[in-house]
Amino acid sequence: MRPMRGSGGGFGGGFTGLESTAAKLALALVAGSVMFLLTRNAQGGMLLLVPGTLGSLLWQPFTYAFIETSPLGIIFGTFIIWSIGGWLESVWGSRKLLLVGLGCTALAGFLTTLVVTFVVPMAAAYPGGTVLTSILWVAYGLTIGRGQTNFWGIPLSGNALAGVGAGFVLLSVLTSGGSLFEGLMRQLPEVLGLVLVFVYVRGASPRRLWLHFQHWRLQRQLRSRSRHMRVVPQERSDDQYLN
Repeated sequence: MRPMRGSGGGFGGGFTGLESTAAKLALALVAGSVMFLLTRNAQGGMLLLVPGTLGSLLWQPFTYAFIETSPLGIIFGTFIIWSIGGWLESVWGSRKLLLVGLGCTALAGFLTTLVVTFVVPMAAAYPGGTVLTSILWVAYGLTIGRGQTNFWGIPLSGNALAGVGAGFVLLSVLTSGGSLFEGLMRQLPEVLGLVLVFVYVRGASPRRLWLHFQHWRLQRQLRSRSRHMRVVPQERSDDQYLN
């Protein structure tokens, strides 16, 4: 399928209907963010990813994906998820959109929890709206690849657009304050999310990895059996009875 150019000089496939999975994800971002902002002084903090807590191993890797803490973050996140997510849904289908978007975001949350809890202990609370939007942005660009799309009117290849999305994450790391390492830790879910989506889109999907594992296991079994096989030499003609 050819990449669809967004209307008005944007990018993505335009806005899909409210019944689409992309629209539901975008609306979930709005609802989750508003709920957090209204209850952040009470129970709203439980929606964020807070490594070291019980929630960080249960529900928070999923709920933090729908939390943005600023009005601009909510607006742009909703636009990107709905527009780019709608295009990806038209190409991949709803199931794969959820697997890549929400799955990579949740896995990045789990990995962040492990790193911050056991490797680099620190107090942190992560919203994940930018993680989800960055993953979809980069997935969109990598899916188009060398094909042409546009970035609000600027013609770019899909790979270049993916680089722009990754560049925004890098810029966040560099401008978050403190040392480079501290910036990396503050943006750890975004960085891990980009790595996961790059690996997935470039071919390391769970299904493909399972097929590679099955192939490797079969080859190993065949080699093991071949060690116990012997070639039986053909009997020489002088050992045969001649009629």
